[in-house]
Amino acid sequence: MLEWIVTTLRQHSELAIFLTLGLGYWVGGLKFKNFSLGAVTGVLLTGVLVGQLDIPVSENVKAVFFILFLFAIGYGVGPQFVRGLASDGGPQALFAVVICLLCLGVTYVCVRLGGFDIGFGAGLFAGAQTISAAMGLSTDAIGKLGLPPDKASALLKEIPVAYAVCYFFGTLGTGWILAFLGPKLLGIDLPKACRDYEAKLSHGTPSGGIHSAWHAIDARAYAIEKGGRLDGMTVAAVESGLTNPPIFVERLRQGGRIIEFTPDTVLGAGDVVAVSGHHESLVGVMEKLAVEVEDRELLSIPLESVQLVITKKSVNGRTLLDLAKEPFARGVHLRKITRGAAGIDIPILAQTKLYRGDILKVSGTTNHLDRLAAQIGYEDRPSNMTDMVFVGLAIALGGVLGSVTVPVSGIPITLSSSGGALILGLVAGWLRSVHPTFGRIPAPSLWFMNSVGLNTFIAVVGISSGPSFIAGLRSAGWGLFFWGAVATAVPMLLAPLLAKHVFKIDPALNLGCCGGARTSTASVGMVNDAAQSTIPMLGYTVPYAVSNTLLTMWGLVMVLLLR
Repeated sequence: MLEWIVTTLRQHSELAIFLTLGLGYWVGGLKFKNFSLGAVTGVLLTGVLVGQLDIPVSENVKAVFFILFLFAIGYGVGPQFVRGLASDGGPQALFAVVICLLCLGVTYVCVRLGGFDIGFGAGLFAGAQTISAAMGLSTDAIGKLGLPPDKASALLKEIPVAYAVCYFFGTLGTGWILAFLGPKLLGIDLPKACRDYEAKLSHGTPSGGIHSAWHAIDARAYAIEKGGRLDGMTVAAVESGLTNPPIFVERLRQGGRIIEFTPDTVLGAGDVVAVSGHHESLVGVMEKLAVEVEDRELLSIPLESVQLVITKKSVNGRTLLDLAKEPFARGVHLRKITRGAAGIDIPILAQTKLYRGDILKVSGTTNHLDRLAAQIGYEDRPSNMTDMVFVGLAIALGGVLGSVTVPVSGIPITLSSSGGALILGLVAGWLRSVHPTFGRIPAPSLWFMNSVGLNTFIAVVGISSGPSFIAGLRSAGWGLFFWGAVATAVPMLLAPLLAKHVFKIDPALNLGCCGGARTSTASVGMVNDAAQSTIPMLGYTVPYAVSNTLLTMWGLVMVLLLR
């Protein structure tokens, strides 16, 4: 039976890949207190185990899924990447660039001091900096060095060994340094710093909270009297000229029936209108113009919840409190703000700024939501359709442009097809955020391209390197672990100090910026726990977008430096 299973897996390597993915996601999801290996490490270790069966896998499978993953990464971080370079996220973006250069430089020194070759060096960088995608570009770069096939193959098999050895401390060590040593390095009380920052962002909050400013908190029904002021007025006139803040006509009963209406519909005696608005508008004005009546059916106003993606330049960089004062924000309830490819939840506070690419979850009537969407962006309604024309052509164009090779001092310099797809993904994601008429990739599809794309690549790497993995671990294991820990720790010990003294980043955001600059969501989660607040997440998204791009590209650069 066992022999038949092994034979089947060797004959159908696609089954070995799916077996590795299934078991790898399960292993990666196992919790040890607050720590888990994560899907990538789980899949890699499972792939190494399955690879002991000596299963041949086509390199084309690895290439297809990796280029799909890189495009998805670029697409997801594109809006934040551009914002960081072009707006008030500039200092955070520049900070991320400095930390990325520091990570590259420190790792290079560690590789040289440890006496490791190109393969171990590339894997040490990817593991110590927990940037799995760098392995793919390192693989491409090694393949273009013109080495003998047996030498290149040996180097490629060293990459996952070093990655697996260094990743554990890369993840856990980063979180521990930022969450526990970070506040001591900065000399701050982190929870107090976050409370102070939250108080600053809460300045100007209405008595009912910022949520109340985005919510028509009352709805009542009024009967129009013959000869009264409302008799003969249009719906548009009622909504625009009676009160400030304005009221909104939600439903209308004429002749005993609830009817559809337009802004030009004329109201008459005997009509009953359901209106929503601030309590003072209804009580202070409407009660003087019409007779309040009990009409439960009319007041059963259907509400819906949608996601709105901000694309308008006129909204970019404005605060929630400022936007709440606009007429188009009335009648809707703001429930959630999500930012960036990592899906970071942003605190809803009066002075919280919104940017292009942010996703607002709001609820209200269809009319109010359509009005809001017209002013800030577009409604991202549920859809399972991906614009594959856009995706396919963009990846192909990026791959072709990235494959152009420019010789510099005899060294072939190229982004590679994978790097080109990453850059095109950045452009595509940004274009989609400002022109949402094309290039739609629903969130589930983007997750699949991102997570499954990367982990299929990792599964193939693990299976292919399985037979030589144990030998490589024995030959360089403890040395790799030590130098990997140094490469992880040094940049993260210096990062909070650089953020404080050079870039003058607020103490409440400092450690979030550091975690973003290392693309370590887990570490910022630990910082949030230590801070007893989600405020550090406000500093995460721009550095994450910049570093996710640069640290991935450093996989290629590391190979060129070690060549």
